[in-house]
Amino acid sequence: MKISIQKLKSKLDQIYLAYNRKQYVDPDPLLFLYNYPDVRDREIAGIIASSLAYGRVTMIMQAVSVVLEKIGPDLHRFVMNADPKCIAGMFQNFKYRFATGDHLIALIMGLQKVIAEYGSLGACFASDQAGETDLLDGLARIRTRVIQAGGAGHLLADPQKTSACKRSHLFLRWMIRKDQVDPGGWSNVPAAALTCPVDAHMFKIGHMLGFTKRRSADRICAAQITEGFRQINPDDPVKYDFCLTRFGIHDGLDMSELKRFLKDDTYHV
Repeated sequence: MKISIQKLKSKLDQIYLAYNRKQYVDPDPLLFLYNYPDVRDREIAGIIASSLAYGRVTMIMQAVSVVLEKIGPDLHRFVMNADPKCIAGMFQNFKYRFATGDHLIALIMGLQKVIAEYGSLGACFASDQAGETDLLDGLARIRTRVIQAGGAGHLLADPQKTSACKRSHLFLRWMIRKDQVDPGGWSNVPAAALTCPVDAHMFKIGHMLGFTKRRSADRICAAQITEGFRQINPDDPVKYDFCLTRFGIHDGLDMSELKRFLKDDTYHV
């Protein structure tokens, strides 16, 4: 059933007001970013947390916690003073699915390279943003420089390929948006340009709302779902990402409950 944008927006705003709260963050790797008031530390925590954000959420939380605890509270200082031989012992036994200690060391040394060249990850990301609308060039710029250091492998998705780059867009949401949940920090990048991080939950929601008919969560699917939300909230199309994806993740919030609430309320872009 096709309904008005305003009616769907009203329902989504109700969900946002009810669930876009810090009490619903755990379990979510976003939780770790709250420990870093300095943006220089927060962006490093964010890229590490998002890089490991695949698989079961409980295992993601455990893996990110191990890494950040080993590094300590001053992430920026650690990264800028890191030496691969000196930190090898810290991560030699680390293993999370496809990620090993060698991947982490390569990521840290790649981040060191980026920050040394640009001053921060945010500065690298936004250095050529004039006229861009999808921010893929900024993601590619960071990835290219990190990969040049060698060995980070799959930890940073390639935005030039056909995947939805869910982890990368999740990182951008954390760093660019600022509300009760997303901490922000990159104030020079517009939230209007963000793309939805399409995980299994957002993929189902995108179909539920009629925003996409794609059979896989690829880059086209992410663009279609984002465009659907952009029709509702052009200045902040990713606004509803967190609150909607609590259903199916957070205890007590089932996807069937969301489906009942949104029943028949689909808008086909």
